[in-house]
Amino acid sequence: MPTPAPPQSARRAELLELAYRYVLEHGLAELSLRPLAAAIGSSTGVLMFVFGSKDGLLTALLARARADELAVLDGVRANAVDSDLRTAAEAVWDWLVAPRHRAVLGLWLEAYARSLIDPDGPWAGFAAATVRDWLALLDGIGPDRDGNRTLLLAVLRGGLLDLLATGDVERVDGAVRQYLAELPRRAGP
Repeated sequence: MPTPAPPQSARRAELLELAYRYVLEHGLAELSLRPLAAAIGSSTGVLMFVFGSKDGLLTALLARARADELAVLDGVRANAVDSDLRTAAEAVWDWLVAPRHRAVLGLWLEAYARSLIDPDGPWAGFAAATVRDWLALLDGIGPDRDGNRTLLLAVLRGGLLDLLATGDVERVDGAVRQYLAELPRRAGP
């Protein structure tokens, strides 16, 4: 079990943000504290003191990544108040397919996969929480005929995985948009 981290501080927040930028570029697999500390202008001792342990740092990094995910969901939710499922799904897919989000989505995928492989590690519950977050967003939008939300989430996640694996934006984007075009739009105001 990870050692609890000391209370939040400005230095902890600064180190977390620097470490987050580092893992966006380098990933979590094979994360070593020594190169991380050197890259962010710190030391392994300081990181251990501030985060309690390497697992404590990983837990904080995953919480930071999840904060980005929740910010996206909140933005979609705010714009989807009077929306239908198709319009909201198009907004989500526009965000997922944007090239500037590849790093955070790669980190999301790594954490998602690790939470399935190592359910007791610092990423415990990450995948399940992500599914709940996205379904909660979709639950508030339009009628759910025949499990549309679960199918929609599977299509978005599958498209994202394929996009990250191949980089074939044209093919994947076209396929996902074809599916989204079949979702019902709200009739009338």
